[in-house]
Amino acid sequence: IAEQNLINVSAGLALEGFNVFAYAIAPFLIMRAYEQIRNNLSLLSHIHEVNVNLVGVGAGLSYDVSGPTHHSIEDISIIRALPNISILSPSDWVLAERFADYSIENKKPKYIRFDGKPLPNIYDSKDTINLQQGFSELMEGEEICLVSTGYMTHTALKAADKLARDGVRIGVIDVFVIKPIAEDLFFQALSKYTHIVTLEEAFINKGGLDSLVMSILNEKETDVKLKSMGFRDSYVFDIGSRDYLHKINNIDED
Repeated sequence: IAEQNLINVSAGLALEGFNVFAYAIAPFLIMRAYEQIRNNLSLLSHIHEVNVNLVGVGAGLSYDVSGPTHHSIEDISIIRALPNISILSPSDWVLAERFADYSIENKKPKYIRFDGKPLPNIYDSKDTINLQQGFSELMEGEEICLVSTGYMTHTALKAADKLARDGVRIGVIDVFVIKPIAEDLFFQALSKYTHIVTLEEAFINKGGLDSLVMSILNEKETDVKLKSMGFRDSYVFDIGSRDYLHKINNIDED
C-alpha cells in the first residue's frame, strides 16, 4: 500500500520512455496520491512526454458493502480539475479493450476508471467506436435525453427501455471519455433535446459529469434544461448491495 510512491516510480519510468500502467483501488490511487499526480503527472506533462495510465478499479459504488472509504464518488471531479490528464470511463469490456491501444498511442497521463465487477457488454466487439469523439448516442429520443457514464449507462438503458414500453422515447448518451471530449459534436447531440438528465454515481454540482454538461450548455447559451441525478452533499453510509444503495438514493432505474 504505497500509492504515492507508485506515482513517483511511474513518472520516472515514463520519463525514460516507457508506457506505464499504475493500478490500485480507485479512491486510494487518486486520493492518497493526489499531490504526486498533480506534480509528477499534470505539471510535468506540460514540458515532458509522460505516458502514465492510472488504472483505478472500483469506480462509483463498485465496492458497495465496503462502505464510504472504498466508494469512489469524487474521482471525476478531482481529476477533471487537473490540466493534461484524460479521464476514460468505459461502460463495458468492449470499450475497455479499445482503450488498451488508445492508452499506448496517446502519450499523456490518463485516469482509467474501471468498475469493480464484471458488466455485460453494451457495445458489440465489431462496432466502430470513435474514441476521439468521447461519447456515443446509444438511443435516440424525442424531448428528453439521459447522459451517463460507466456503470450508470446500464441503468440509463434499463430506464429508457421501461419508458419505451409505455410509449415514451428518450435518448441515451454514453460518455466514455470525460476529458477531453469533442465539445462541439457533443453539443450537437445534446441540442436535439429540450431536457437533459445527467446520471452518475458521483456528487452532483461538484465538477463531475453534470458540471461538464452544464459548462458546455452555458458556453453555447442554449435553452436546453438540465437536471442532475447523483449523490447530494453526503456520503453513503448505508450497507447493502449496489442496487439497494441506488434505490435508497433515488438513482435506480425506477
